[in-house]
Amino acid sequence: MLKITISDLHMKTGDWVRKASRAEGIVVLDRRQPSAKTIPFTPEDQGISFAERKFVKGFTDLPKKRHNSIVCLSEDRDRT
Repeated sequence: MLKITISDLHMKTGDWVRKASRAEGIVVLDRRQPSAKTIPFTPEDQGISFAERKFVKGFTDLPKKRHNSIVCLSEDRDRT
């Protein structure tokens, strides 16, 4: 894994980010101590699109409210 200083990163951020994507990543040193690490982005990091998401189990069983959210919030606040 490459090691660079904060100063190096500051001066050539774009170059280092591109190099990190082609390598295992880069460790950024602050006064010779590891401070941060960049790692390559993978397709798994992106997750799924909003359209592909599914409801969490039990979500559809929640009670349906027939008024707007302000009424619901007011009722909730008044209960406490």
